[in-house]
Amino acid sequence: MEVLVVGAGGMGRWAGETLAASFSVAFADRDPDASDAAAAALGERARAVSLDTTERFEAVCLAVPISAVGGAIEAHAARAERAMLDVTGVMVEPVTEMRARLTDRERVSLHPLFAPANAPGNVAAVVDARGPVTDRALETIADAGNDVFETQPEAHDAAMETVQAGAHTAILAYALAARDVREEFATPVSQRLDELVDTVTGGTPRVYREIQESFEGADAVAEAARRVADADGDAFEELYAEAGLPGDPPGAVRSGAESDANDEESRQ
Repeated sequence: MEVLVVGAGGMGRWAGETLAASFSVAFADRDPDASDAAAAALGERARAVSLDTTERFEAVCLAVPISAVGGAIEAHAARAERAMLDVTGVMVEPVTEMRARLTDRERVSLHPLFAPANAPGNVAAVVDARGPVTDRALETIADAGNDVFETQPEAHDAAMETVQAGAHTAILAYALAARDVREEFATPVSQRLDELVDTVTGGTPRVYREIQESFEGADAVAEAARRVADADGDAFEELYAEAGLPGDPPGAVRSGAESDANDEESRQ
């Protein structure tokens, strides 16, 4: 059973390397050197094909930029004999397009919630039309140590407004606003923020740009920051409580620094 992985960037290579445990893999990319390199890294388990190949495959896995997923589904639907998957990071659009163009085939949208270098991790999955090929793919991804959990397209894209677009906005805003200070002045909170800045800015700008353009969330963070900046006295304490400290919902877990701060306050 062979899967065509369209896109030989970081996420495409992750998909190919992971699925190679159960499938033969063919890579196709608009840059032939990229598909050649991805195939060479897997040795006999993989090969490279041209992006306009006339071959058909049991499954096609799209690992293309978010902005290109609709066109990729249209271009490669005919090459998928039994199933199509995508790992683009958005779900409403690819699920809608796959439903329209692959009505009689298996369809799964996946979002690995990590950079390939940080695998394994959580993988969101919309299993829109399951079958033996997609079941095998999902089992293979899980066997690689990933936690595959099912969701719905709308729920996924709504969550990305917070965990991606909003989170990235907050981290980048902190990085842009932060002054250059001596390391000795660092606090546990600022050290963690600096680590997050390194994580975000160590990625690919184009990928983060597509996330910001695809999901709402940035404006909500900007509005919240303005509320905090404008608040003083009781208004600040009310915002602090609204954010969850004190007054956490049941089961909430505080970070070490925040717990220490509240424990100190309770002793005073």
